[in-house]
Amino acid sequence: MRHVTAIALTLAAVVVCSAVRAQDLEPRAYSNSPIGLNFLIAGYTYAKGSVLTDPSLPLENVSNEAHVEVLAYVRTLNVLGQSAKIDVIVPFTSLAAKGVVFGVPRARYVNGFSDPAFRFSMNFIGAPALTAAQFKDYHQDLILGASLRVVVPVGQYDDTKLVNIGTNRWSFKPEIGVSKAFGRWTLELAPAAVFYTDNSDFFGGKTRAQAPIYSVQSHLTYTLAPSCWLGVDAGYFVGGHTTVNDLTNNDRQEGPRFGATLALPVTRNHSVKIYAQTGFNADREHDFDTVGIAWQYRWGGGF
Repeated sequence: MRHVTAIALTLAAVVVCSAVRAQDLEPRAYSNSPIGLNFLIAGYTYAKGSVLTDPSLPLENVSNEAHVEVLAYVRTLNVLGQSAKIDVIVPFTSLAAKGVVFGVPRARYVNGFSDPAFRFSMNFIGAPALTAAQFKDYHQDLILGASLRVVVPVGQYDDTKLVNIGTNRWSFKPEIGVSKAFGRWTLELAPAAVFYTDNSDFFGGKTRAQAPIYSVQSHLTYTLAPSCWLGVDAGYFVGGHTTVNDLTNNDRQEGPRFGATLALPVTRNHSVKIYAQTGFNADREHDFDTVGIAWQYRWGGGF
């Protein structure tokens, strides 16, 4: 009976929020913008892929498919004379998870709000806080910054279900970012770690813990015209094995991610971003593909 329970718990653990994590590659996160700008962003992402499970368990063909709509707000700030920004991200997810347990097909379909995320970013070197008028004479060289993203566990969650959209736990992602411009080219590097609190109400009152996931991502972008750029992205992640009631699962994650992003201006205040990503686990089969589009409206800041 304990073995069957472990199977169910593992299936639930690996499916949760995998589609959202696939979007972690983010070019130009550490750039400079005039202070006082506001951005309203509406986006859609489609993600599909196989799911990493403990290979000692009788699980086969575990996969998920997700449609994620996102609404976000961003504001640029002046903090101690340096440029900074705050982000608020609210996702709504439609998730279909499927797998075979002991030869019997299982599926779960769920819709609802995922856990919202809040992020504060600040540049320490190379990106002073500037008004719109001052920004016209700004040219990037080397930027050094940092950020902290906090995911708040208020998304849809049911401890009687094997698959959930919400995680019922907090997560914290500190990150350091370095960005260097070479004419129209910009090279970025951002190491980070994600730390998780325990979910003490996991599948009927179990306690699920997850080890930190460490990652590094890099981006190379080329500016085609003002507000129009093309970027290629790469990243690597490792860690994240889970423990349920002190029973450790063999589900450590490790592997690369690759992507591309295209930003296109539409009008002075409107722009569109199109992106695609793919990734896999280095130890055993586990891959995913993601495509998405985001519309952005900008106002304030003297523009």
